[in-house]
Amino acid sequence: MPESCLLYYITDRTGFPGDERTRRRCVLDKIAEAAACGVDYIQLREKDLSTCALESLACRAMSIIHRLRTESRHLKSVLLINSRTDVALASHADGVHLRSDDASPEDVRIAWKGGAGTLPRDPLLREPLIAVSCHSPKEVAQAAASHATFVVFAPVFEKKDAAPAGLQMLREACRVKIPVLALGGVTIQNAASCLQAGAAGIAAIRLFQENDISTVVLALRRQVMD
Repeated sequence: MPESCLLYYITDRTGFPGDERTRRRCVLDKIAEAAACGVDYIQLREKDLSTCALESLACRAMSIIHRLRTESRHLKSVLLINSRTDVALASHADGVHLRSDDASPEDVRIAWKGGAGTLPRDPLLREPLIAVSCHSPKEVAQAAASHATFVVFAPVFEKKDAAPAGLQMLREACRVKIPVLALGGVTIQNAASCLQAGAAGIAAIRLFQENDISTVVLALRRQVMD
């Protein structure tokens, strides 16, 4: 069992009711809630948006997070952009989340050195934070070798049109020397089994998006102390 539990909220504005404008406002509100509650990582995962729309949403999200971090220095939530290093740079996000077949973390770090943005980045985050989606222990090892910051291993329990990897595969993935977060059907009830398997934390869409985040954060982090 890890000494702490890293938490990762992955957005999906299509899960909210209403028109597009309402959904974008809802996802920004949820990002603000997650950051205020101390969720470690937030991924803007709105893959269907145009580059312009995604950049606009990312800038607004980063403005919210930057304001909250300025107002409360103890808040350390960071924003990652799914797959789009260009959008992450343009919005001055803290990093990117890469697919398993995406550019390598090393390529992202090279691109990052020449990037520019519109908001001051936290001085402690001069290097990009890079997460990588992995589906096997081999992919986890490759991500570690490419100097990813952490990996998200999925699906542990469930995912539409994908067989679950299960706790034994998660346990094997967690033997690699890199933080591994568990994703895929994780609930407050089964999260402890992921942590006991060696996961450094929990990643989720619905668990955070469909519930009061402060309640979820308290419940998940309490499991580490029990």
